[in-house]
Order: sequence, then C-alpha cells, then structure tokens
Amino acid sequence: MSEILKLENINYSYIDGGYERVILNDLSFAFESGQFYTVLGPSGSGKTTLLSLVAGLDEPKSGNIYFNGEDIKKITLPKYRRNCISIVFQQYNLISYLTAVENVMLAMSETDNKLPKDHKNVAYNLLERFGIVRTKADRLVGQLSGGEQQRVAIARSLASNVDLIFADEPTGNLDTATEQEIINIFKELSHDYGKTIIVVTHSDLVSQMSDERVLLKDGKLAKI
Repeated sequence: MSEILKLENINYSYIDGGYERVILNDLSFAFESGQFYTVLGPSGSGKTTLLSLVAGLDEPKSGNIYFNGEDIKKITLPKYRRNCISIVFQQYNLISYLTAVENVMLAMSETDNKLPKDHKNVAYNLLERFGIVRTKADRLVGQLSGGEQQRVAIARSLASNVDLIFADEPTGNLDTATEQEIINIFKELSHDYGKTIIVVTHSDLVSQMSDERVLLKDGKLAKI
C-alpha cells in the first residue's frame, strides 16, 4: 500500500483567555491508500481541528501536509479541496432546494477532475449504487430520511472522483441498523474502490469495523 496523506511536525494552537492552548503538538502521521481509518479521542482533543487541517479548511501554525508526496500548499488549498478530497458531514450539508440527483451533479460541476460527460446518468447510477432509486433521486433531499440523505452525501463525495474522503461523525444522527449500512459502504469504498476513508467518530461500532483505529491524545496521533 502506498502513502497517500502525510502529516509532518504539525503544530496548532490558539489563544484562550490570554493563554495559548496547544491542540496539536509536533504531530506526525501517515495514512495509506485504500484503508478505512477512524480517528478517536476525548472531546476537546482536537479531532475537528485535525479534520479541518487535512481537508485544507484551515492551516497549521507550523508543519506540512502532503498529498501523494506533494505539499498541499504547493497544490494550493482551493485546488486541493476541489480535486483531491471530499467531506461527508454529520448534518449532510446538502442543498435543500435541490433534488438528490442535483446535489450529486453539483459536486461534479465543481471539480477539475476528468469525469464522464453525462453527469446526470452518472449521478443516478451512483445514487442507485447506494440504494437511492430514481424516484427518490428526483425528490428534494428534505423529503428523504436521515439515512437516505447520508447516502446522498456519500454519493456526492464520490462524484468528483477523488481518492481521499473525510467524514465528521457521519453516523451520529442515525439508528444502529442504518449506521451499520453506512459502515459497510465505507468499507466497500476503501477495499473495492481503493478510496482512503478517514472518519472522526465517537462510535464504538464504527471504530471496531475500521481497518485502523487512531487515537488523538495530548496533541499526538497513534495507532491503537
């Protein structure tokens, strides 16, 4: 397996009440392609901060992040976000006035990656792959269940043909049966499609089903 994402000597802190609060302390870690990772840690340990950094939504105070061996700052953060990564959120972050298929097509219109020309047909096929049939794909996303909306969000994350998918508590609002289905999708994406999945979670079920469990504690990442 090849290294797809590398964090090198990452430091992050902020001022809180006149004091500097250190969140990430000289953190170094490497993620391999085609693996399903879960990032665990107590509340306030910096999991959301870490996700923001590796997604290019924020920048560390010092240190470097590499995607396929290239510094993401050299790629440029907008281009990195557009072409290299996707994010699945707990609250789905779908566009409420669009249908499911339109949400997926929107993601396809925002990337520079090479995609098939028939975006709508690809979007329908992606959604159907995750259990959203055409009659549901043509509904406004607000008319779908929570589990169905999360499937739409996962389909959207794949639509731009990226290799790295981050998820922030993606099953937090779902019942156990639906949570298991979403986990199975993540496992399939990593093992059958070679995607690297990195999930920040508090769920024991999600972490137990992942390939690698990683603990964020005292500003460091370590496999557990």
